[in-house]
Amino acid sequence: NYKFGLLSGFFSFVVIMGMLFFEGFAFADGVARQISQNPIVIALIFFGGLTFLSDFIGIPFDLYDTFVIEERFGFNRTSLRTWFLDKLKNYLLVGVLGGGLVALLIWFYQIAGDWFWLYAWIVMSAFSIFITMFYSSLIVPLFNKQTPLEDGALRDGIESYAKKAGFKLDNIFVIDGSKRSSKANAYFSGLGPKKRIVLYDTLIKEHTVDELVGVLAHEIGHYKKKHTLKGMIVSILHNGILLYLFGLFVSHPALAAALGLSVPSFHIGALAFGLLYAPVSSLLGIAMNYVSRKHEFQADRFAAETFKAQPLMEALKKLSVNNLSNLTPHPAYVFVNYSHPPLMQRLEHLEQFK
Repeated sequence: NYKFGLLSGFFSFVVIMGMLFFEGFAFADGVARQISQNPIVIALIFFGGLTFLSDFIGIPFDLYDTFVIEERFGFNRTSLRTWFLDKLKNYLLVGVLGGGLVALLIWFYQIAGDWFWLYAWIVMSAFSIFITMFYSSLIVPLFNKQTPLEDGALRDGIESYAKKAGFKLDNIFVIDGSKRSSKANAYFSGLGPKKRIVLYDTLIKEHTVDELVGVLAHEIGHYKKKHTLKGMIVSILHNGILLYLFGLFVSHPALAAALGLSVPSFHIGALAFGLLYAPVSSLLGIAMNYVSRKHEFQADRFAAETFKAQPLMEALKKLSVNNLSNLTPHPAYVFVNYSHPPLMQRLEHLEQFK
């Protein structure tokens, strides 16, 4: 997977360099302007065409990853039909949500002038909060079936722990992750009354009740420690700074010239700014991964102190075996790429609380 990731990443880099060197972005802009003179329509055609082209070029890599690499190691359970339907649904979501946001941002740019960034920030912040609250109830059902966890020992164990931890929990769902992969997972989503715990059916199949409660105690730890809220606040502040900087440079002729055009426009400025900001984004990603690893340790400690360390340790071992995780990744690779600490570090940390 690592080597394949390097190959696909290098291919993407070559494509972008080719588009820059041969003025492919200028050509796409020209095609869009031949279809319409409306700035919003031009931008939608421009971004829509590039998004579709990028995805189309990546299809062979996606197919190889799913039906060769994942299949070779026994993970893949996706059918070609499911893969194809997922593609169509993704296109629809990107078209409706992404296209709608782009159109709204350009409209703000046209009417608000120098204050464009502030209106855009308000809308994007509201959208971010909306997605955080309703992702599991609105987006996930388009791809997976979610059913309430049935009564029994597992539900009793989860509810008993939640009550003890002072965590109001009404929504516990099982998701049919096995229709795509044998890999197991669990996650917490939503805010306030919309919060819910979601368990993969593959996770339930492979773990005991205590192990599952330990995993959920970890997820509840994230909520109790306000990791989700803090992450959302940081993301919103980051977006505000980013939009402010973008507002300063979007109309600068140098951005258009960098992509082979002489006339500045919103969509060209946005693309050029995004390409220039990519290295900064990578550095911020390293910082966010560092914070995320700290949060994982905190959630592990919360689970150990409010439930038990041993069941969580056993669950982490099983998850690592089932997902073929690397037990000894290089520290430098962990520092740059890992959002979760390696298994051995988590086990050593949990050992203190047994």
